[in-house]
Amino acid sequence: MPIILAFSEEATMKSDTQLHADVAEEIVTDPSLDAKRIAVAVHDGAVTLTGTVPSYWQKIEAESAVKRVTGVRAIANELKVELAALHRRDDTDIAESATKALSWHSDLPEGIKVVVNSGWLTLSGSVDWQFQRDEAERAVKYLSGVIGVTNNITIKATPKVADVRDRIRRELERTVEQEASHIQIQAQNGSVVLRGSVHSWTDLDAARRAAWSVPGVTDVESHLVVA
Repeated sequence: MPIILAFSEEATMKSDTQLHADVAEEIVTDPSLDAKRIAVAVHDGAVTLTGTVPSYWQKIEAESAVKRVTGVRAIANELKVELAALHRRDDTDIAESATKALSWHSDLPEGIKVVVNSGWLTLSGSVDWQFQRDEAERAVKYLSGVIGVTNNITIKATPKVADVRDRIRRELERTVEQEASHIQIQAQNGSVVLRGSVHSWTDLDAARRAAWSVPGVTDVESHLVVA
């Protein structure tokens, strides 16, 4: 799992001891998590999660719980998925369930392929929009027996708008408001790079969504920091 990095001035206001206590409490009090085997380590505001969880979606939820804690400047999610006997399924069964979940999703086109190897799903194919790529992953990551998902779905090239940067800027002003003036946008051949600062992880995610919402964008690289 790659390290998620975002710097925050607030991180310097909390000691590692306090941050550890806050993260541990957030995880333990999250009703959707079985936190008994999750270990938390903190160093200079960077949080590392180790241990095991009983499902892939709990691994993702644990990361989301850490993001909710103020002062976190980086996250390394090293949790392992250890399925309970009740949830173990063979790859053929998982593949059939994943294929049905994708075919039943009204926002997804035909042609998305699924390969399952020891409970790990790999998605491939192409879609028109980033939200469809995200929805395809969301459709399968909650399935019983899944221990991980690799999303190799690509976005089809679409006609470029006259000025991608202006479109992104307008979208940012609608969704991130005061943050827009602190975000610099580089756009070329469908690839967008975001730089600058935002006030929260929520605004960081909103800025990424704003960039992905513009027709013609095929890749978004975020160097935004939380400050």
